[in-house]
Amino acid sequence: MKIDKVAMIGAGSWGTALALLLARKGVNVTLWDRDVEHINILSQDRENKRYQEGHPFPDCLSVSDDLFAAVGGAQCICMVVPSHGYREVYKKLFPVLPEGTLIVSAVKGIEIASGMTMTGVMQQEATSCKHLQLGVLSGPSFAKEVANKQPTAVTVAFKDLKAAEAVQHLFSTDYFRVYSSSDVIGLEISGAMKNIIAIAAGICDGLGYGLNTRAALMTRGLAEISRMGVALGGQLQTFAGLGGMGDLVLTCTGDLSRNRTVGLKLGSGLTLDQALSEMKMVAEGVKTTKSCHALAKSMDVEMPILEQVYQVLYEDKKCADAVAELFQRDLKNELQ
Repeated sequence: MKIDKVAMIGAGSWGTALALLLARKGVNVTLWDRDVEHINILSQDRENKRYQEGHPFPDCLSVSDDLFAAVGGAQCICMVVPSHGYREVYKKLFPVLPEGTLIVSAVKGIEIASGMTMTGVMQQEATSCKHLQLGVLSGPSFAKEVANKQPTAVTVAFKDLKAAEAVQHLFSTDYFRVYSSSDVIGLEISGAMKNIIAIAAGICDGLGYGLNTRAALMTRGLAEISRMGVALGGQLQTFAGLGGMGDLVLTCTGDLSRNRTVGLKLGSGLTLDQALSEMKMVAEGVKTTKSCHALAKSMDVEMPILEQVYQVLYEDKKCADAVAELFQRDLKNELQ
């Protein structure tokens, strides 16, 4: 399938980085955002100085605040809006998309009200028999480093491997390597839940705990992610891959991680409101903690790290008490 026009829905840091990546390949990209003032500034500056300063837009990258104009003629739509606003945007988008359109979610979150991943939201909103290909792109990929052409590897998943391979070739460059997969749900759960574990990692770092603590947290965090993902139908090997372990390592250790930053601030003594007020970009893990907590309860999946992060974020539990409670749990076999 030849793809020569892409609509990038969301002009934040990640959406801009992906738009730049494609446009640098010569792909025609339209970058959309609902913030009219933001789009006007991008149009004037031909650069996203708010999120990706120093990266001028190639000629084939256009910007628009008109959603229908942005997606017109695009064979591939890349959704990069926060999970809490995803459904609203998609509901407007869906009616005008022709059959066969490839829709790639590059959003790492779970909707609070429904407990659904982003492809689940899209499937639920598909009120006609229109055939659209729904997939996800995820992996260890800080937007700033992608914009700076740092070597990066990610995974794209569609149930139809031919669709996955089409998007794989679309996004692959000499510095951005894309692997294909058919495990959509596994990749989505990995991408969403690693943000929760990253908050926990930041809390531990903020409390002054060492590398032993971080290693234990990440390993047991991966166990929780895998447990939930398999319960939802994901493939176990996905959680050892780029979208699972790879993204978890990056987000729990990297200084560019928004979710780890939230945890650091909490561990150093700030309240959640204070921590969030100091950040200009969305930390998806805060909202995902609430949605995943409800999902885990409804499915009776044991997730002790998630439980403690939820209590710190939403029940004012002290960070040190949360860590202590994790270590005071009944002893178990590691493979349970």
